[in-house]
Amino acid sequence: MTRWIDQPDHVRWLQEQFAAQLAFGRHFPHPDGGAHYLDATGRPDPSQPVHTWITARMLHVYALGHIAGLPGTRPLAERALAGLTGPLRDADHGGWFASVGPEPGERDTTKAGYAHAFVVFGAASGTMADLPGARDLLDEALAVLDQHFWEETPGLHLDSTSADWAEVSDYRGINANMHAVEALLAAADATGEPTWRERAARITHTVLGWARDNDWRIPEHFTSDWTPMLEHHRDQPYHPFEPYGATVGHGLEWSRLALHVRAATDPGDDHLLDAARHLFGRAVTDGWHDGFVYTTDWSGRPVVTQRMHWVLAEAISAAAALSTATGAPDYEQHYRRYWDWAHAHLIGPDSSWQHELDEHNRPAATVWPGRPDLYHSVHAVLLPRLPLAPTAPAAIARRLLI
Repeated sequence: MTRWIDQPDHVRWLQEQFAAQLAFGRHFPHPDGGAHYLDATGRPDPSQPVHTWITARMLHVYALGHIAGLPGTRPLAERALAGLTGPLRDADHGGWFASVGPEPGERDTTKAGYAHAFVVFGAASGTMADLPGARDLLDEALAVLDQHFWEETPGLHLDSTSADWAEVSDYRGINANMHAVEALLAAADATGEPTWRERAARITHTVLGWARDNDWRIPEHFTSDWTPMLEHHRDQPYHPFEPYGATVGHGLEWSRLALHVRAATDPGDDHLLDAARHLFGRAVTDGWHDGFVYTTDWSGRPVVTQRMHWVLAEAISAAAALSTATGAPDYEQHYRRYWDWAHAHLIGPDSSWQHELDEHNRPAATVWPGRPDLYHSVHAVLLPRLPLAPTAPAAIARRLLI
């Protein structure tokens, strides 16, 4: 079967989608720096604060746009960068607040590993884009992640602390570590320091071991000593960051990340390839019901049947990565199916993606109102056109983007 990614018309369509998505999100800059939360029309939602994680994601995608040569993206990346060096940065204790606003002087002072991982990722992309101040931001963010979040004995990052770092949450989670893997791989490419790549690999092997022992459904939530809490948030199944059960999209995302780690560290590692295939297969078997459900229980039965755009985007990226890694035609079939589904249900005439659908594939806003960022959907149109290593910002800078 000829791969779509080898067809010039498909590549051209992906290129057009990339440019159109960045055009849709162009209204994100907040006048004080950072990224507004965008509503369904791509306009700022004044009722929402400026979030560090959204700001860092916008820095990442607009830096990618600049590296790829799309005019007008550099100033937007610089506006996001200004948020991370300005109002979102804690000048007293270091690190970054979870959010600021929407009212003047209002801020969430939580220091979240999830957000700090994205600061590293955005700063790494900004460094590859030669944005002034990005390398200093990257060095600072790596130091903060290492000093305040990394736990050497388990080889994982803790989840959150108080503003002054004195109070550490008892909760430990996989989500922050998942995004740290991607961020650390990019940081290694941007700095030339292999320690970050090695750390990303260590995290990945630990998480994949847990998944292997749990029928390839990834335990997400843990106590402070990294004991799994499989019943965590059973009473809050719609939680946007810590839902109960197995998160289908994370199985897909870890499948892709395992292949990135393999390509960056040991291309002959059959264990990582085997894990990537099992994670993808489990996520598809459990999660695909004419659209991917958000979560399942530990036997694979759907719990939250809402369809999140990011899950479908990760399915596209994972299918493309597995197709590249294995050459097996079934992954190309998945890749085509998911793009057809995205075209039918998620992608609007302006190329923006509806962030959530209900179980009948109708627009919904139970978990994610509006269209707050572009990270997953941009990756869906970029990653299939890139090698598995180096990471996207470095690969685009090396002219490896087709």
